[in-house]
Amino acid sequence: MKEQSAAGILETTIEKVKNLVNVSTIIGEPMNIDGGITIIPVSKVTYGFASGGSDFPSKTNKEIFGGGGGAGVTITPVAFLVISDGEVTIKHITAFDNAAERVVNLVPEMFDKVTSVVNKAKKEKEKAASNDAAEYVSAVPAEDVPSENK
Repeated sequence: MKEQSAAGILETTIEKVKNLVNVSTIIGEPMNIDGGITIIPVSKVTYGFASGGSDFPSKTNKEIFGGGGGAGVTITPVAFLVISDGEVTIKHITAFDNAAERVVNLVPEMFDKVTSVVNKAKKEKEKAASNDAAEYVSAVPAEDVPSENK
């Protein structure tokens, strides 16, 4: 075969698509808007490739090759990450296909909520313990407190 082959066609096609689709296509560039809010678009990218070729018989010693290739790319916006006051939320813009997809997409949100509840409870417990200690110290007469100088 000549320099151009089915593998070469596929390789060229893949390289061209790589130039079109990169990480910034999936997780977009952050956009800052009024009020200190940052929005980051999130997209779903799907692509497919096809290539083929054949050597044709000839009466001369020259190799004759015919081939072609192509690719298709679909970019679908699916959500936005919204960052405001140190909180990150995800706003979906597409409907879910099934319950399993909905559950998988809720996991990060649920994790954030559980973490928030646990942190709040922990802070309240620490505050209560601190208040209890302060009440104890103020309730103990000064003469009952051991002194290091005695």
